Amino acid sequence: MKFFMDTANIEEIKRADSWGVVDGVTTNPTLIAREGRDFEATVKEICALMGNRPVSAEVVSTEADAMIAEARKLAKWADNVVVKIPMIKEGMKAVKVLSAEGIRTNVTLVFTAAQGLLAAKAGATYCSPFLGRLEDMATDAMGLVKQLAQIYSNYGYKTQIIVASARRPEHVVQTACWGAHVATVPFKVLDQMFGHPLTDRGLEAFLADWNKLQEELGKQ
Repeated sequence: MKFFMDTANIEEIKRADSWGVVDGVTTNPTLIAREGRDFEATVKEICALMGNRPVSAEVVSTEADAMIAEARKLAKWADNVVVKIPMIKEGMKAVKVLSAEGIRTNVTLVFTAAQGLLAAKAGATYCSPFLGRLEDMATDAMGLVKQLAQIYSNYGYKTQIIVASARRPEHVVQTACWGAHVATVPFKVLDQMFGHPLTDRGLEAFLADWNKLQEELGKQ
């Protein structure tokens, strides 16, 4: 499973990347607005930080022709740009055209297996089911990922599943068990994945024993 950072915060990206587990970044208009920075400058800076790793940047148009024009512009900013397209009919029109042109796409706001199937048929590079938002509506979000993994496997679709709106480590682990290709996570969730009280206690005990040994050797 690959890990994409779901953020537009440069410092978060740098810090997480230093841990050696980041495979890419996803952004959206809300995340970039939260940083109060210029959209183009932010995307280009993130792309430079990631090297050849994918960075998803979202269009804001809702008509196919306008989305296609936006996507072509975004794709010129860096070779590692992936264009996020909303799961609507006009969006799938755009995905079909962009895929034929070799522009990678990430179909976002997916909430049903039917939508995920349509995204794959249109030629999307990635499909992003939103787990957290589904759980807010008491819907079986995990079952959706399991369905998509089965459907893509059944028919050999190359579209990769990006688990989006992951709000806790369990979202990542459970969907990894079912074959999701990518988890896009906020910095907080990625940070939480490292922790466990037994790890902390074990390390503390090891270090205490080591220091005790050094003291005893120093007395000899």
